[in-house]
Amino acid sequence: MTPLKTALQFSALFCLGLALTACSLLRPKEPHPQVLLQTSQGDIRLELDREHAPLSVDNFIGYVCEGRYDGTVFHRLVPGYVIQGGGYDIGLNDRPRHPPIKLEAGNGLSNLRGTLGMARDTAPDTADAEFYINLADNLKLNPHPEIPGREHGYAVFGRVVEGMDVVDRIAALPTHAVNDDFPTAPIEPVLIRKASTRRCP
Repeated sequence: MTPLKTALQFSALFCLGLALTACSLLRPKEPHPQVLLQTSQGDIRLELDREHAPLSVDNFIGYVCEGRYDGTVFHRLVPGYVIQGGGYDIGLNDRPRHPPIKLEAGNGLSNLRGTLGMARDTAPDTADAEFYINLADNLKLNPHPEIPGREHGYAVFGRVVEGMDVVDRIAALPTHAVNDDFPTAPIEPVLIRKASTRRCP
């Protein structure tokens, strides 16, 4: 093969790569991407709402596509309230996290049973990797500007579309206090073996 022919082939492949990259950048994002959580208790399918919570959805999808939820656990189980996970491994060691995102509470989505929300610290813009699933209609988690301490609320960004029975099964597992940071951890760890979505950025 002549050097000229090799150069032309390389140029063609390079241009094709640029075109594919441009297409992926221009491709519109799915308004309601789905994520499958394969857990040690069964599968949970989530549908996210990018229209109402774009920052939270992109943040969550980013963790999924990077494989950062694989091998994490549900570390907080509170029957009749929430199950929470995504931030710690099976030994309850903190997993790497991206910088926190801006709070998107008050976006028109409510903390109803089966909805998915971003966990955070006391300050409003502190959500990063951890998420929760509501086991009941937890309206107190919505923004309440009239109530001191509840002004900001917690951002809902999706819902369970399959596997709510799995969520309830997880919530019913016996718990114990590992330390002050994990007062309601399941005695038998609930592992997120794999989190996956159909299309990553």
